[in-house]
Amino acid sequence: MSTAAAPDLAAMLARGIDRSSPVPLYHQLAELLRGAISDGTLPPGSRLENEVALAERLGLSRPTMRQALQELVDKGLLVRRRGVGTQVVHPHVNRSMALTSLHDDLARSGRTPTTEVLDYDVAPAPHELAEALGVAPGTDVVTVRRLRSADGEPLAILTNHIPAATAPNREQLEAEGLYEVMRARGVQFRVARQSVGARLASATEARLLHERPRAALVTMHRTAYDDAGSVIEVGDHVYRASRYAFETTLVDR
Repeated sequence: MSTAAAPDLAAMLARGIDRSSPVPLYHQLAELLRGAISDGTLPPGSRLENEVALAERLGLSRPTMRQALQELVDKGLLVRRRGVGTQVVHPHVNRSMALTSLHDDLARSGRTPTTEVLDYDVAPAPHELAEALGVAPGTDVVTVRRLRSADGEPLAILTNHIPAATAPNREQLEAEGLYEVMRARGVQFRVARQSVGARLASATEARLLHERPRAALVTMHRTAYDDAGSVIEVGDHVYRASRYAFETTLVDR
């Protein structure tokens, strides 16, 4: 993480604070800081000024400043470290449990997704993979492994197995998301079975994802089906736990 100093926050915050507003000052401050983080004014790694000094420059109480900063710490936008101070952290991707691709989710959230195709192999499917894909053993299957980044930062390693008859080519997968390409070719995604877990990164995964050795990874195994019930693809993906989480809504039955 960078240790670059943040811009002059006091001047920026002072212009946005409305002391006549019914909105609490701590929440106004938190929203102003959140906006600065979101638009890149405060990039990841920026150090914030000491909260006591910043509060004095703004003419606010220390509890007000502390509450504003804590609101952003609770949202995962700031982190406090002894001997370092308060810093902006890298954005965390929160992804809903829906039948969507990571590429599309990142684009919809305002991030810029990029893809590096690490491997693209066509080979006859062994028995276990053929059974998972619902094809005859020996049928040609494309196995593709991709490194997906968001705003230039590595986020996930995606491995997909797709029957060769319907698989996109390497160039398409470097330019677009898998589901986007396949939908454009007339494939109708309908439902998927998905399991989410966790494990430690291998040395190769840690290097590709810019993580420390044996860092925590979120894992996802998915089998997607079309509207006729045929398997479209089987995927095994790993995500940086420090940057990524799944979200789901629970309903009382």
